Amino acid sequence: MRFKRFDLNLLVVLDTLLRERSVSKAAEQLNLSQPATSAALGRLRQYFNDEILVLRGRRMVPTPHAQGITPIVAKALADIEALISASTVFDPATSQRTFRICASDYVTVVLLLPLLSELEKSAPNLRIEITPPSPEALPALERGEIDFLLTPEQYTAKDHPRKLLFEERHVVVGWNENPIFREPLTEEKFLEQGQVVIALSHAPSFSEQEMGELNRRRRIDIVCSSFLAVPWLLPNTRRLAVMHERLARIMTGKHPLAIAPLPFAFPPMREMVQHHAARDTDGGIQWFLQRILERAAALRNESM
Repeated sequence: MRFKRFDLNLLVVLDTLLRERSVSKAAEQLNLSQPATSAALGRLRQYFNDEILVLRGRRMVPTPHAQGITPIVAKALADIEALISASTVFDPATSQRTFRICASDYVTVVLLLPLLSELEKSAPNLRIEITPPSPEALPALERGEIDFLLTPEQYTAKDHPRKLLFEERHVVVGWNENPIFREPLTEEKFLEQGQVVIALSHAPSFSEQEMGELNRRRRIDIVCSSFLAVPWLLPNTRRLAVMHERLARIMTGKHPLAIAPLPFAFPPMREMVQHHAARDTDGGIQWFLQRILERAAALRNESM
């Protein structure tokens, strides 16, 4: 389709080229041949009277004009997708729609796992794609590539709606035969023990960020990138870990673990759900959002 002499299909190519900054990688993402993608770039250059991407050394970089239109292109595609989605009536019982969620393995186990079990009955034909947090999470939300971002409050985007799912406390977890759990845990004893910590690729985890100055006094033995890996690394050792309380309580039923309160002040984590502002009128997005919020409310009630 054309709009004011512009082939609207080229918007998708332009967005992918600006994101990948490579004709070959863009071609792979678009499932097009490299010559076809190169030809599309040529048409874009002709229409905008701008090179769009130029070679600098061995890398392609966007021109100043291309940098300026990048957020406009992303928003235009997100708005188009919202328009298409909102133009149809959403029926969960028959819909074959794909919902894309960015969430950590912690949130997947604590919140999404029971929700997806429920959806298998009420919306059996839905497809759910869950991707882990990464540096691309917020740009992907902005471009409309993910439908929901589930993340602690400080990692949400400022320009899109967000709702509180639940607050989460943190606790100390270790092997249930570790003698340190035989009496109340003190800050001094906590700092003396070797510890397992989380290092995420996109940002510090909430717990590591909030540890602040205590991080310099801790003895860190193991660093891993998965919340779900931590419980496996504690049995038969004297190591400790700071974990989300809900996840810790689930894991004590599967591993020989003990739980103790943190021996120092620690703020609760506010877990949020966020979607693109342009999707407010999308019936499917609003339906799925309500299911997430209902599951979160049940989770809060279970904790009372």
